Amino acid sequence: MEHTVDIIAARAEALFASDLPAGCRPSRDQADAAIEHAVRRYGGIRGCVAELATCYGDHPDTAAPRMHWARCTVEALYPTSTGRGAHLRLPRRPAAVRALAA
Repeated sequence: MEHTVDIIAARAEALFASDLPAGCRPSRDQADAAIEHAVRRYGGIRGCVAELATCYGDHPDTAAPRMHWARCTVEALYPTSTGRGAHLRLPRRPAAVRALAA
């Protein structure tokens, strides 16, 4: 299970650092290409995380909506043995996060 969580997190971090606009609904092929491009562009997952920190370091609150999108997109496109997958329903975000996204 921990390995699955690590893969989900890594894909979400790469998708976050990609050029895809938040809120879009990419196909699996589009997500694969965006993730691969981001990993190559930034030199790996750590580079994607560094890009995230660079872009949102001064205002991490603005990153929450994009990371929520990236995480939900990855969980929907890459089903796991835990039963999460294409039928995933987006969780209701806490009020503080909803306020930031507005």
